[in-house]
Parts: sequence; structure tokens; C-alpha cells
Amino acid sequence: MQLFVRHHAQGLALTSAGKTMLREAKLMLRQAQGLYTMAGELNNEMRGRLSVGCMVTLAPMIAPELAHAFSVRHPGVTLNMTDGSHQDLLDKLRQVEIDVAISYDLQIPADIQFEPLATLSPYVLVSRNHRLARQPSVDLSELAAEPMVILDLPQSREYFVSLFESKGLEPMIVARAANQEVVRTMVANNYGFTIANVRPRNPAALDGRKLVPVKLAGDHKPMRIGISTLAQERKPMILTVFEQHCRNLITDTSIPGMTVGGENDA
Repeated sequence: MQLFVRHHAQGLALTSAGKTMLREAKLMLRQAQGLYTMAGELNNEMRGRLSVGCMVTLAPMIAPELAHAFSVRHPGVTLNMTDGSHQDLLDKLRQVEIDVAISYDLQIPADIQFEPLATLSPYVLVSRNHRLARQPSVDLSELAAEPMVILDLPQSREYFVSLFESKGLEPMIVARAANQEVVRTMVANNYGFTIANVRPRNPAALDGRKLVPVKLAGDHKPMRIGISTLAQERKPMILTVFEQHCRNLITDTSIPGMTVGGENDA
């Protein structure tokens, strides 16, 4: 069976059969690791490896505290953390490159099991000297005429645009960035406003300029942070314990690295 194709000056590439074999090999390795984990479970010991993916916009705030607290409680577990876009994490779950993902409820396919943990409502973010910074709230109809900086990640950008489209409006997008901190810094430097869901505890952009959150008037579809795993009949104990750890730390009243509650508490 041919598993690879050699391309001149480009190295090797997997054939279709090679990709299938790789996926099955990863499953076999995961099952072998499961035997090791099960042995620990039978001895009431928590040990083994767990690979966790986290949405790139959430990772800087959530991942450090979440991972450290779990490692302190379960020193026998080797926890590997990675980040990526929503689609990246779904692909990694299917390829068995990660065991669990912390992400949003954006177009969850049938083969992925999603458990919501916390709800994040959208809000408006502007610079300190923006004309909207002193308003208690702002409507989408007013924002449609304002320059917007949008987070340009797959499915995330569609979500933000859909907020306007649901009201028959079209945003005036003047700048895009795939990095959340770039978006925040551009907003702080008066490129325009942005709409966000996450609320970092630090109210400033990375260049030190102040950002001001403003309530988005009306009812709008929120984003929900949750745990995504491959649909399976039996989950290893190590994964079950990690999921409970996430439930304890990520709630509507408390999220690591983030401010929750009032609209203007950022």
C-alpha cells in the first residue's frame, strides 16, 4: 500500500490511504494510552496524558489558570495545551490530536459533543476618547455608520456580521485582524469600534491605551463557552475529571482571566 508521494523539492505527502492509516494509528495509540490510564484508575491514581485545545481568543485568559490548577491537583497527569481557531480545534479533535477543546458553540457538527459552561453577551469596545465612550448604551443602527475593526477568524467574523444582518444592517468594516490583541490595539488607536464577547480583566490594549466597553442595546445572540469532545460511548476517567474541573472554574459568575457580570466592568 502506498502511504506517501514524494514531490520534487517539497518532501513527502500522504496519500488518501496514508491519511486513513495515520488516523487509525493515532486511534490505536490513544487506545494504548487508555490502557495505561485505566490501570491508574483501577489503582485510584490519576495519571496519563491529556491534550487540551483552547480557542485562540480565550487561551491567554483561560488556559494558564485552568491548566496550572489541574496540574497542581493531579501531578501524575501530563497536560499538553494548544490553541487555534474554532475550526482548527474541530479538525484536531477529529484527527485525535487533542482530547478536548474549550471553544464556542459555533456550528457544532453532529460528531462533536458540546457542553456549554458560560454565556458571553456581545458588547461594544471603543477608545477612551471615542464619542460613544460616554454613552450608557449604543444601538446597532447607530454603529452601522461607524468604522468597525473586526476579528477576522473563521466563524467568529460571520458571527459578528450576523448581529448586524439580523437587524437588516451592514457594518462598515475598515480593518480586519486575526489576532484579538491587534484588534483591541487598533480600537484603542481610534481606527474604529469593535464588537467583542470576551472581557479581559486588563482594560487596556497592549500599548497601554485605555479601552472603554459600552453596552450593546437590544437582544442579541450570545456566544457560549463550552467543552467539545468527540462523541463516544465511554470517556476515560482522566477526561471526565478534567471536564468537571472546567465546570468548576468556568461559569456564568466566574471565568479565569476575565471579568463577568456588569456590561461596563472591563
